[in-house]
Amino acid sequence: MLARLKKALESLAYLWLIFLSWKWFAGQLDFNFNLACVLLSLAWLGLTAHGLSENLRTYFDILSRLKVRVPMIFGILLSSLVLFTPWQPEVTLARLFNPPELLTHILSPLPLLAAVELALWLLVYGAYKRNALRFKKQGHGPLPRGAWVNPPKEALQEGDMILTSGRIAKTLRESVGHGEVVVDLKRGELFTLTSYMEKGVLIQPLAQMTEKLTHGHYIALRLGKGFDEKQKSLVKGLTEIILEQNKLYQEEARLKRDKLYDFFHLPNFLRGWIEKKIPVSGYDWIGLFTGRRSQDRFTCVGVCLELYHRLGVKTSVYGTGLFGLGTGLFDPIMPTRFLADPAFRLLTVADKAKFEKSQN
Repeated sequence: MLARLKKALESLAYLWLIFLSWKWFAGQLDFNFNLACVLLSLAWLGLTAHGLSENLRTYFDILSRLKVRVPMIFGILLSSLVLFTPWQPEVTLARLFNPPELLTHILSPLPLLAAVELALWLLVYGAYKRNALRFKKQGHGPLPRGAWVNPPKEALQEGDMILTSGRIAKTLRESVGHGEVVVDLKRGELFTLTSYMEKGVLIQPLAQMTEKLTHGHYIALRLGKGFDEKQKSLVKGLTEIILEQNKLYQEEARLKRDKLYDFFHLPNFLRGWIEKKIPVSGYDWIGLFTGRRSQDRFTCVGVCLELYHRLGVKTSVYGTGLFGLGTGLFDPIMPTRFLADPAFRLLTVADKAKFEKSQN
């Protein structure tokens, strides 16, 4: 609950500062220009500094990067405007080439505050760039350096979450955009449980999943505390229940959609267009954009979370909404965020070395 309350307060702070920034652009703030710039830059600096450590830690998440980049650029602009106002080229150039006059201007109250803010923003920029060195670009976004990319199926075990590249990763400019969980269905080989936009929830052999990514990449997250014997005995049954629930949902959704088609007397070409754009597949289209979790239709990471939670595995709370209070607004469960979940650890090159040593 405390985490949700914190998220709510942070969301409100961002919305309030965005509103004030818009009023600044429109010239509607009830302060003179320099004071408005200094106060607005200071407010953004405080909010950015408050979340800087977390945003640097989750640098692989595009939202974390934007929460540093955008305020930083805007804050540097605001502070610089104060240092060089009035914005008249001849006055500004005269100050630059007249050190005493420039020093007198900078040491006056508001420009001095702006100079301090600018120095602090540059420190934020330096921390951001140093932190970026801890990551490498893999596909369309950053991954922590040392991540084991494309581990063989023999190195994976039940309960591992596999994050892969894909369409969502390309769209969001992130390294991974699809998730699957490894399950043992007692069939002599490991499978993965996931959900696809076109097909809904399904299982597929682990070997098939790893071998088909010849032009992409994937990484694996391992539970800090693996499944115990009781949980292992429940995996097969729970997986089958989830598959059956999704199948029943698809049948019900198919009937409802056909009734709507008939009620509105839609022509075949329009029905075909709708089916192509939003097929009845058992995929949770609303959850894709809002982070909502359902009991019978799922996104790829949504079905992974569902299995973990039915097994009693505690993870971070996802999909709590824009204000952290279950609003279900603008809080999609992006696969890359599992890299920061304390319930998991990323398989690294150290794990690769141990695996290769065990194979010799």
